[in-house]
Amino acid sequence: MNTAKSLLKSVLLLLLSLLFPICVSLDTITLDQPIKDGQTLVSNQKTFALGFFSPSNSNRRYVGIWYYQITEQTIVWVANRHNPLNDSSGILSINNHGNLVLHTQNQTLPIWSTNIASVSSTSYSISVVQLLDVGNLVLVQQHSQRVLWQSFDYPTNTILPFMKVGLDRQTGLSRYLTSWKSQDDPKIGNYSFKLDPIGYPQLLLYKGRTPLWRGGTWSNQGLAGVPEMKSKLYISLMNVSFVNNQDEITIMYSIIEPNDYSKIIFVLGESGTFGMYIWDNGKWVKLCYPKESCDIYLKCGPNSYCDPYNGDEFDCVCLPGFEPKSPLDWPIRDGSSGCVRNQGVSTCKSGEGFVKLASVKVPDTSIAHVDMSLSLKECEQECLRNCSCTAYTSADESEEGIGCLTWHGDLVDIRTFSNEGQDLYVRVDSVVLAQYAKKNGLARKTRIACRVPSLEDSTSRRNHDGTGRDSNLPVFDLKNIIAATNNFSVANLLGKGGFGLVYKGLLKNGMEIAVKKLSKNSRQGIEQFKNEVVLIAKLQHRNLVRILGCCAQGEEKMLIYEYLPNNSLDSYIFDETKRSWLDWGKRIEIICGIARGILYLHQDSRLRIIHRDLKASNVLLDIALNPKISDFGMARIFSGDQIEANTNCVVGTLGYMSPEYAMQGLFSIKSDVFSFGVLLLEIITGKRNTNYNHNGPSSNLIGHIWDQWKEGKAMEIVDPSLGETYPANEVLRCIQIGLLCVQDHATNRPTMSAVVFMLSSDTPLPSPKQPAFIFKSTCNTKGQTTIEGANSINEITITKIDGR
Repeated sequence: MNTAKSLLKSVLLLLLSLLFPICVSLDTITLDQPIKDGQTLVSNQKTFALGFFSPSNSNRRYVGIWYYQITEQTIVWVANRHNPLNDSSGILSINNHGNLVLHTQNQTLPIWSTNIASVSSTSYSISVVQLLDVGNLVLVQQHSQRVLWQSFDYPTNTILPFMKVGLDRQTGLSRYLTSWKSQDDPKIGNYSFKLDPIGYPQLLLYKGRTPLWRGGTWSNQGLAGVPEMKSKLYISLMNVSFVNNQDEITIMYSIIEPNDYSKIIFVLGESGTFGMYIWDNGKWVKLCYPKESCDIYLKCGPNSYCDPYNGDEFDCVCLPGFEPKSPLDWPIRDGSSGCVRNQGVSTCKSGEGFVKLASVKVPDTSIAHVDMSLSLKECEQECLRNCSCTAYTSADESEEGIGCLTWHGDLVDIRTFSNEGQDLYVRVDSVVLAQYAKKNGLARKTRIACRVPSLEDSTSRRNHDGTGRDSNLPVFDLKNIIAATNNFSVANLLGKGGFGLVYKGLLKNGMEIAVKKLSKNSRQGIEQFKNEVVLIAKLQHRNLVRILGCCAQGEEKMLIYEYLPNNSLDSYIFDETKRSWLDWGKRIEIICGIARGILYLHQDSRLRIIHRDLKASNVLLDIALNPKISDFGMARIFSGDQIEANTNCVVGTLGYMSPEYAMQGLFSIKSDVFSFGVLLLEIITGKRNTNYNHNGPSSNLIGHIWDQWKEGKAMEIVDPSLGETYPANEVLRCIQIGLLCVQDHATNRPTMSAVVFMLSSDTPLPSPKQPAFIFKSTCNTKGQTTIEGANSINEITITKIDGR
């Protein structure tokens, strides 16, 4: 009987093979054999798969390519990025014109197509689609094996080995990366990564049309902006080829070990990072750019360079022979205006020469000239003969320097590296050249000092009213502030607080400013003014509001800040309309930005600062809704080994103060952690802790969240305006972090360094203990609101003075 069944099975298999002689293999699609949702195309060596997928936390269906044998689904290409399917009725097939098309079972019109013209009237019978082991999906004319279309020509957010990035000069095709809109939406996002062919070709990361990071030119040993490419790790893993001829300008990498080509990719993230990912021991290990502030494009202005190894000094340094264009900006660590040539000098046929700047990322090459026939020595002579030439370097670092790159005009986006980088030769006048010759060759990493005029050298003056202002803070003239604010017009009023009033101003040079004007009747405000001048002038961080200067003439005392057009965070998260503008991606960016700012105050600045009044109205938002912590009037400095202090004057805002501070006057870094936890939970819920009304046993927001957490219902408190598009696990993790921060005992709360780590990783979190419930929504305490940049009226700032 078993023999008969076996014979019958063999006969059936034979019949099937005869009836269907043209059948799809695991890695091809033909006219007669499409694939449907639920089916996958697998490359020959089972490296990649093509099929239908849904991103996490989304029900929409897309056609994409992913790694077949990697447990963590990693999408490397998406077909219908802007046209998702709402159900599983999708079919991927070859139509009668020879195109690969995506349609549904009930709709023949294509949702997505390769959209190539028919090769011939019979092209439909000879087109085949194959998924190659390098991850390239190709549409091939079968009898000639001619590639009619390939996914490598239309990358999404990932570069795979053997995929070219750049311009095909023959067809005009430009291959570049575009980010996903979010983790759940593969639509084209805000970021792109391109090879710019203008000048001397270089790789750039853009946000919209604005450069964000410059990978730089290919020097035959690595990219100018990626010194790691010269490391043993890179060299052992990959080969990079750069082509610049009449046919194309492209860059491509291949893998040294053939078995590794499924393990190394470059990805453009939805948040604007670009990095190399290596699959190692069951997880992706990544190196991303920009990775530090000096990587940001134009962090320092023209004719200066960014030096992250400058100790406690300012990162921006003028090039040799240059001085700050706006001297008053440099003491407040603002080098965006850059540098200009020293006054009264000549660099044209008057004994000038060049000073070497070692180990740098060479300037933006979009305005550079290149001559590959010249040696480095010939390049120097060529630059010296042309008075407009400001700098030169070698275009090819191999073979002792081949090719000549010269710049004619401002030098922008230069930074130093610790070990690698190129040598840049900067044109200087005879005086500067003599100074460097006298020093007989500076040490390789010696920094070039650039004198910044002190306030005593400029038009500023020291005040004599007892405020004890730091002389490094620029002083504004009162008449200029009056003109900028239209004599402190009500139309320019931004907000009011315990300190006084805040006005918008416009300086003569077009800069918008925020003027914080001390109330003449505010005794508390005078102390805040002194404190803020001393503290914030010494601080420099992207998530702290930037102070531009101060004004103190007679009874008038003002602080001048950068103007932030989107006002304060509370004007968004507590507004029924505006809070819907903040999706989860933007909220988590704001949360992480605030955390990084507080961490800087607690740990990374030269001074250990306790803010003491962190709240939603003291977080301002710039034009891109990036958070900046403001209002340091109540802040206090700690010594390096100090962990807490006691005060007889308790100042702060109800709902944000930690219990030990409010009840005992004890404040520490853990006081700020408590305030951050409250703020984090407010951002998630869109509700205030200070006036939250709930019919349950808890009378404030923290208490209600704690009750929901214990009952396993924490997700019910998430702001409904977020809809259902947010990553539930990530939001739940943030709620847990918030509860850890607001625990009753300060010793149980994490430090801000631990908070930043928890926000950026998926490591297990400890269980929170009961939070403090000391502030009730029924509190009738009266006081003054302390806001900046917005009209928030529901927060109460208290000052509690105890007898000695």
